[in-house]
Amino acid sequence: MSTTFNSNTTRFGSGRLTRRRFLGVAGAAVTAPAIVPSSVFGANAPSNRINVALIGCGNQSRVDLPSMLRQPDAQVIAVCDVNRGSDGYARPEHFLGREPAQKKVNDYYAAKTRSGTYNGCDAYSDFRDVLARDDVDAVMIVLPDHWHALATIKACEAGKDVYCQKPMSLTIHDGQQMIKAVREHKRILQTGSQYRSNAVVRRMCELVRNGRIGEVKRVVSIINGSGSGPGPGWKEMPVPDGFDYDMWLGPAPDARYHIDRCLYRFRFHLDYSGGQVTNTGAHSTDIVQWALGMDGTGPVEFEGQEGTVWPPSGHLYTTAMKTDFRARYANGIEFVCRTQDPGFGARFEGTEGWVQFTVNNMREVEASSEAIKTTVIGPDEIHLQVSNNHYRNFLDSVKSRKDPIEPVEAGHRTASICHLGNIAMQLKRKLQWDPEKEVFRNDDEANKMLRRPYRKPWQI
Repeated sequence: MSTTFNSNTTRFGSGRLTRRRFLGVAGAAVTAPAIVPSSVFGANAPSNRINVALIGCGNQSRVDLPSMLRQPDAQVIAVCDVNRGSDGYARPEHFLGREPAQKKVNDYYAAKTRSGTYNGCDAYSDFRDVLARDDVDAVMIVLPDHWHALATIKACEAGKDVYCQKPMSLTIHDGQQMIKAVREHKRILQTGSQYRSNAVVRRMCELVRNGRIGEVKRVVSIINGSGSGPGPGWKEMPVPDGFDYDMWLGPAPDARYHIDRCLYRFRFHLDYSGGQVTNTGAHSTDIVQWALGMDGTGPVEFEGQEGTVWPPSGHLYTTAMKTDFRARYANGIEFVCRTQDPGFGARFEGTEGWVQFTVNNMREVEASSEAIKTTVIGPDEIHLQVSNNHYRNFLDSVKSRKDPIEPVEAGHRTASICHLGNIAMQLKRKLQWDPEKEVFRNDDEANKMLRRPYRKPWQI
């Protein structure tokens, strides 16, 4: 998850970088995709295929790329990352980057051809080069959070549909601009909160929606904790060969290179992400929003709690090691986000019982009684949208032009709760939030934290 683009090439302010313009400026050879034989796609003719490009070949691409390759009507024709290829991601054995991703795509399609060879996937270090291709229909943005808004907006301007990894944004302002771009350019955006495409989660949310636990009083977004990272006295490291660090930083502030600043661990730096609040918390909070029917709004009050633990002064990481904040919806429901290892999930407590889902038990809904677990949702009750595969749902939406199960507005509201909780923990006071105007009431200091300045020349 480490792609950005080169500040030495065409900037945003100079207009759309067309395919012809890219060829003239960069002197690169962008060709039409090699068409995989019909044996790979079955009945899906080339005219029915959706050409997809992967932008960001880091940790999450290990899931997203194979999942898209398995879709019979999608063809991955390009990958992009500022890292040519290295280890240093979530696990030592993970060797990732644009060249490993390119090989994975070519090997996948080669295995399905008679000749056993295929070289039709191109690799790039600058994602604007991908957007310049007229034959790319959709992009998967699997980048650090501080790149989500810029990449999404430029993709929409280039006429591409977008699968954007969670959390959808880095700031409230970024999310607002992403909504504007998606709707203005009439694009499809699926937020990568894939638990909405989980049957167990859907079942739990329907139990809540249909009153099986009575009146909801309290919800808990359970998230993981994190370590403090390299401690005081950490040393700057040399930038590895094949990794363009300046491009990786992009709009974020200039900073000394350390491997634990980038690759997988970018998420533990407030300049690039929001810690576990926006990592596993983006999933669990999204489940809460879906179950409560709050996709168009959010809580009205936030307050950091004493259980929050920050890294000691001088450590490289800057996000909370342990999270503890509370919020309140306008209808009185209490929202709690807290660290509870291991795993993450969501819990709903009502006047007649409770239900919960955790990644430690993904096979069934946990509940306060067997009667709640086994109750039947009748045909005239609330039934939520069905999706059993998040990537399939995205492609179906690309074809139908109807919103996917996690559209841009829903992704924004979920990310907003995460951002607002982080702000409340940093300021250590109760904050009043207007979810309609999307501003804090009577708090200029908090409102200044709703957006971040971009390092020049990057801008929306």
